[in-house]
Amino acid sequence: MAYTFDKSRAFFERAQNSIAAGINSGIRKMEAPVPLYFTHGKGSRLWDVDGNEFIDFATGQGALLYGHAPDGMAEAIAVQAKKGTHWAAQSELEIEVAERLQSMIPGAELVRFNNSATEVVMSALRLARCHTGRPLILKFEGHYHGWSDEGLVGFAPPPDKWGTEDEPTHIHPSQGVIPEVPGTFVVARWNDPEHLRQRVDAHRGQIAAIIFEPVLCNTGCMEPVPGLMSTIRELCDRDGILMIADETITGFRFGGGCAQHYLGFTPDLTILGKAVGGGVPFAALAGKKSAFQKIISGEVIHAGTLNANPLCLAAAKWCLDEIIARGDSHPAGLIATGQKLMAGLSELAQKHSIPLRPQGPGLVFHCGMLKPGAAEGPFTSYRDYVHRHDAPRWAHLRRCLLEEGVRAIERGLWFQSLAHTAADIDEALRRAAIAFERHAQEWTAPA
Repeated sequence: MAYTFDKSRAFFERAQNSIAAGINSGIRKMEAPVPLYFTHGKGSRLWDVDGNEFIDFATGQGALLYGHAPDGMAEAIAVQAKKGTHWAAQSELEIEVAERLQSMIPGAELVRFNNSATEVVMSALRLARCHTGRPLILKFEGHYHGWSDEGLVGFAPPPDKWGTEDEPTHIHPSQGVIPEVPGTFVVARWNDPEHLRQRVDAHRGQIAAIIFEPVLCNTGCMEPVPGLMSTIRELCDRDGILMIADETITGFRFGGGCAQHYLGFTPDLTILGKAVGGGVPFAALAGKKSAFQKIISGEVIHAGTLNANPLCLAAAKWCLDEIIARGDSHPAGLIATGQKLMAGLSELAQKHSIPLRPQGPGLVFHCGMLKPGAAEGPFTSYRDYVHRHDAPRWAHLRRCLLEEGVRAIERGLWFQSLAHTAADIDEALRRAAIAFERHAQEWTAPA
């Protein structure tokens, strides 16, 4: 019998009397049939207030690389909690975490800590503008860099506001943004090196930084085409532009050296979030010493009362030690379980004539749903994704999966954690078989 969510529904109704819109992050309202309320998790599993057990592939929007409540992490935090939760000062822990990052990441000569990746993006872009004395930032369509006035420029514009092929729009999806901010961005299409060259050349001498997700996880899980990373590095070196890799999602998921080591490039600055803290509010800016000079000199202000909070540092130290202990064997295990799951979902889709097309490297992947008549082949850019992905049909299948105890992210992302086993994948596919059959029987396209 499919799961029901009566208690979550009651909690959500109650929450709207005290919490604006009933949720504390706008994206959580997307969950259908209702935003869920959870009681606890362990390993690959998560339980809600209705007693439903899920095999969880949302994993805290990718933050829980180590699974839910991993053995040892709570103890590490508890040891520090007994010593003090906050000093607004220094501790040896911050040096220990910084030294680990230096040893793991190719481009991490120095670091600074924050509480969220959104803050780190803001710091990185401010630093880039001061470092270069230039006003513009180049980013790519569909790439998400936090929810600030800067981070969401050009993220997911509707088709009627895309702009031209040559000049993608730089609008912001939120109202209330400082009007001048979108004008400080140049937007390029992802996975088109020649187009990127044209956009950089059109604004030559004005671009402070090129910022990007090394794998476009937030829209379709699109890996970079051959030559894209080297083109970004070449253009940055040629014009004195800072290369900023936003590894909020990819960091440590792709190995101890992050996606930059996995893909073979070295950025000037790296944004780290999610897995670096394993679910606590912790993030870091890492990069070359030369890129940090304006922070070192004090010309660029970087501050925060809770920066380098000792509780978060204790968690981060534990997380990094877990990755270090795995050495070169990571991320092979994540890739294997993810690819097994992708293959199983593809087989179920074929069996029930559902146009589901999983894509990505396995350790994170996206389930695209082709619209009727859409061309086959992987999604390679934001516009391609919007043209061919059937979002309403995916939403229906995702709800069927949820009601059978398989939880993926609303926008189609699936994350593997180090806690997921081959047995978990088998069980997830057994449950998914029921969900796919139900979807095939129930789905009717909107009129």
